[in-house]
Amino acid sequence: MQNPALAFRPEPGAIPDAPGCYLFRDQHGRVVYVGKAKSLRSRLGSYFQAWSGIAARTRAMLEAARSVEWIVVDTEVEALHLEYTLIQRHRPRYNVRYRDDKSYPYLVLTTSEAVPRARVARTSVRKGDRRFGPYAHAYAIRETLDLLLRVFPVRTCSKGVFDRAARSGKPCLLHHIDRCAAPCTGEVSEEEHRALIDGLSAFLDGDTKPVIDRLEADMASASRSLNYEAAATLRDQLFAAQRAMEKQQAVTERAEDFDAIAVHEDELEASVQAFFVRRGRLVGRKGWSVDKVEPLTTPELLTSFVLQLYEERDDDVPPQVVVPELPDEVEALSTLLAEQRRTSRAGERGRPIQQVRFTVPQRGDKARFLSTVQENAREAFQRGRLKRASDFDSRSKALNELQEALGLDEAPLRIECYDVSHLGGTQVVGSMVVFEDGLPKKSEYRRFKLSVDTNDDFTAMREVLRRRFTRLVEERGAPVVDDEGEARRFAYPPNLVIVDGGVGQLNAAMEGVADLPIDDVAFAGLAKRFEELWRPGSARPTVLPRGSEALFLVQRVRDEAHRFAVAYQRTRRKGSVSGSELDEIPGIGPTRRRALLQRFGSVAALRRARPEDLAGVPGLSRSLAEAVYGHLHGRETPGDGPSSDVATTSAAVTVDRDPEEPA
Repeated sequence: MQNPALAFRPEPGAIPDAPGCYLFRDQHGRVVYVGKAKSLRSRLGSYFQAWSGIAARTRAMLEAARSVEWIVVDTEVEALHLEYTLIQRHRPRYNVRYRDDKSYPYLVLTTSEAVPRARVARTSVRKGDRRFGPYAHAYAIRETLDLLLRVFPVRTCSKGVFDRAARSGKPCLLHHIDRCAAPCTGEVSEEEHRALIDGLSAFLDGDTKPVIDRLEADMASASRSLNYEAAATLRDQLFAAQRAMEKQQAVTERAEDFDAIAVHEDELEASVQAFFVRRGRLVGRKGWSVDKVEPLTTPELLTSFVLQLYEERDDDVPPQVVVPELPDEVEALSTLLAEQRRTSRAGERGRPIQQVRFTVPQRGDKARFLSTVQENAREAFQRGRLKRASDFDSRSKALNELQEALGLDEAPLRIECYDVSHLGGTQVVGSMVVFEDGLPKKSEYRRFKLSVDTNDDFTAMREVLRRRFTRLVEERGAPVVDDEGEARRFAYPPNLVIVDGGVGQLNAAMEGVADLPIDDVAFAGLAKRFEELWRPGSARPTVLPRGSEALFLVQRVRDEAHRFAVAYQRTRRKGSVSGSELDEIPGIGPTRRRALLQRFGSVAALRRARPEDLAGVPGLSRSLAEAVYGHLHGRETPGDGPSSDVATTSAAVTVDRDPEEPA
């Protein structure tokens, strides 16, 4: 196929060799993709090459596009900022967009008001307000705030309550229980209340030592003055401050500010987690998920995410960002973030501005902390997939989408997926997993121990499908339960069979069932590279829309078949390797072999053991221990003949056989 972008390709000399942004538009003039480039001429030229050299997701964008235009800027920094602005304005369908995992609560200090107050908010805040977090749960903020109000009794009431108290001259209950200094009635001046707000802000930022030192000194002074009531009040405030500090996990020994970002991803989606550390303490975290509608490397994904993150948090850009890999165009990104810090509230307060550094820690506290963030990203990724799988509406939608995309007569309520696993052509196994109504039915899973070990996936797939559907044909029409009351293994036919692999594996599967009467079963091969579904006899694959429920379903089915096959192959390999040498000893069956390995750990350790050490293993007599010792040291067993133990137990040696393998 010819590249459709060639129809609107600009003259090469018309594209400037300068940094800037470019926009692809569809036939209706809507922007479908926005990109940036150090050199517009070089970057745009890559879209007008041979069709075979363009990634599948980029092809989809070019098929939708009908024109391209560009905007020239002076520097790469301006190109970064302009790209973000254009994406937010046009929301192009082929650019990645980050979705919050959920609505996260913040603790907000409304410092833009004459008499600020502390409140919990989930929406955006007004310019000039301070916000802290985000927190995982609203109750965590409220508990922390309740503790800190004992130390910093700032206003928390709404404007209506504040105005009513000001008109009546009577403070509310919070003042009487020492949770508010009552600026509404003039118990403290606006300047004094502002000082309380600044102290609370500094404490939440992690600057806790001055507060603790002051409370301890005041408590000691009150105690020396025999003012025990004041000392008790200060003691309670000190305990409250210390408990609030405990809720802020210590990350590093040094009081430093940084954010840690980690990504867990596959070819089509990603989960991103950001943890915020101030003065060495964890003060907030947030998660995002993203569908990769454009092909992005991890550094490119980090660049787009960092732009998104600090456009949202432009008032809280740290001097350091800890990442698993350096972002793409890291120097321009550092310059842009440093400029944001210069114009933020931190710069207005007169703090010295530091250049924003990106670091990839290899050891120490930050490396350990980043691994924790990475684990959170992985868990969030898995939770996202499980949530999709457990949701009935999404499962129903996935089955309907799959039916429509593949042209099936009915929704594939029963899907079977097959995979093959081996190690260099040895211990070849196959797997069959079953999904009914979009959920795994593990009681129907089957494992196949193949007849011939060969490094040929096509031959293996052909045998697996042949064995499965031969049994289906034999049992079709027969009762689901056999004469002995046992359920027949392959009694139910699938609506759809998915083969893990592309055209080659699919053709091999079809060869395996070519002469079987199973015309009512649909087959498809799922290619790993571009997640394409191939149908028998089709010249072009079926490409499910990125982010669709149908695509998530077939991915999960494929991943489960792969997991099940690999697990079985590892089990066979482990049993073969660990027990092979001991299995050659007469009288050593699975139980005694397991007891020996549990006591000594390995065959090498068994060789170093003395016969009396071996005899100490439960179930081994002295003569059998000498037999093991002699075998491992390459000489005949001492004695005139086999012991009675050997003769008695030799019949216990069994062949490792899979109980679920079909005949």
